[in-house]
Amino acid sequence: MTLATLAEVLQPALKQGHAVAGLVTLGWEDMRAYVAAAEAENVPVILQAGPSCRAHTPLPVLGKMFRHLAEHASVPVVAHLDHGYTMDECKEALDSGFTSLMFDGSRKPLAQNIAETAAIAEMAHAAGISCEGEIGFVGYSGGEQSAGTDPEEAAQFAVETNVDAMAISVGNVHLQEDKDGGLDEPRIRAIEAVTSVPLVIHGGSGVPVDQRRRLAQGSSICKFNIGTELRMAFGDALRNAVNADPARFDRVAILKDTHDPVVAAARRVLTAFKGTENG
Repeated sequence: MTLATLAEVLQPALKQGHAVAGLVTLGWEDMRAYVAAAEAENVPVILQAGPSCRAHTPLPVLGKMFRHLAEHASVPVVAHLDHGYTMDECKEALDSGFTSLMFDGSRKPLAQNIAETAAIAEMAHAAGISCEGEIGFVGYSGGEQSAGTDPEEAAQFAVETNVDAMAISVGNVHLQEDKDGGLDEPRIRAIEAVTSVPLVIHGGSGVPVDQRRRLAQGSSICKFNIGTELRMAFGDALRNAVNADPARFDRVAILKDTHDPVVAAARRVLTAFKGTENG
């Protein structure tokens, strides 16, 4: 069994100079492909259930799916709640077997964000699992605008919440389909200077691969969330599978054809986060 907490995979990443991918799942086909990719690359992987995933599949079911994959995997697998917005939602994820809770209070005033995140971190730690918080708001492509993380507020947040990982807003954007953006490295260095907590980049699909690799090996960013580019790979594979034989109607047979292309896309993602010691 290789079920792991977030802290168990991020602390080695921080010390050894690499990052771990938080791969955003939507269903059985992609989460299974992500674990296969992690095994092929011999790296840990964080399976993430975000709001759209939870709207489609209940948390208790997702917890069992994640744990089943972890128990049969040859690499560490983290069962992670992504963007939990309430204590009740985080408690349900904990009760469903998740090993990591990400509470997103980034839209709230700082004091409220700290208080609520600290309460969830305390609950998680009492159960022997991990907690990620967010300070500074990461916006959405074509939607809400970002609000960059203030280094002094980040230092306060890290100390007062006792989180195991801290998501920051440094030019990253959710749901970005291209890689024309880039992260604000001076802001990252300013945050690194005032806290030793592993840092997390949400909206990692929009970050150029060279910058991902460089920051994974040479900064405190230990987790990059990747969703959009893998959803695009799945969508392309599914369209190809459907169009290859218009008479085919069995969805199991159709979905099976998405596996190898998604594994290949996930392996390309995972490779960029490896440290120098493991290629």
